[in-house]
Amino acid sequence: MTYTYQAHESLLQAFQALFQGTLYRHRDQSLGNWVAAHLFNDLYKIGVSQKFVSRVDAGTRVRHRDTVVTGGIGRRGDGVFGQILPGQIPKPEIGFTVGRGPIAQIEIGAETKVLFKKQIAQIGRVQKDLETQVKEFKLTGGNPICVAFVGVNHASRCTSYEGKKKWPTNGKKHPHPIQEAAKTLLRVAAVSGYDEKLVLPFRATNEPPRDFEWVNFSITRDHYGALLIRVSNAYESRF
Repeated sequence: MTYTYQAHESLLQAFQALFQGTLYRHRDQSLGNWVAAHLFNDLYKIGVSQKFVSRVDAGTRVRHRDTVVTGGIGRRGDGVFGQILPGQIPKPEIGFTVGRGPIAQIEIGAETKVLFKKQIAQIGRVQKDLETQVKEFKLTGGNPICVAFVGVNHASRCTSYEGKKKWPTNGKKHPHPIQEAAKTLLRVAAVSGYDEKLVLPFRATNEPPRDFEWVNFSITRDHYGALLIRVSNAYESRF
């Protein structure tokens, strides 16, 4: 499916790119990092927070470059934004407005999860991972803005791949995504601790020609736009 995205919707476009015309590998943890990193681009593009924009322009705020916050403990999440360490210079990256560099404290933390197949079997772990991560965001103090993006597949069937093996759903032992999506959404809604939590309902079979479809593109983009405004306003007041 072809969609026309606005400049401040690069995260939605990045999420679609996980599936559109390509093989989705659900065990690739780098995919969530890549999607979440687009949040900061979009906050810059929407331009609601002048503090955010001016600090990025001045090179004092960056996306974190490593897997842990400098001098901190624990996993730092899929996307982290904060003040660059003294003496460091932001490193540009193709496709991103916000540079990368080391930070000591998180101002915005984002986590991405995708429930593609066997959703009910995975949802307990996903809930725990999300709630653990929001605690990790807050370990260095400073009242960070915490954001979660959770993709939930609504396809009538799908196939996952592990190496050369493929595992199609069959509606019985391996339920189709649409059979589990409603219960999954209820469990996601119960996740606590985040300032903002956005469900991304989609359809993807992971089978040739590997198409992608939003369940309702208009609603999803409106909800994402509202999230960007709220996060921008929160940044203005907190930092």
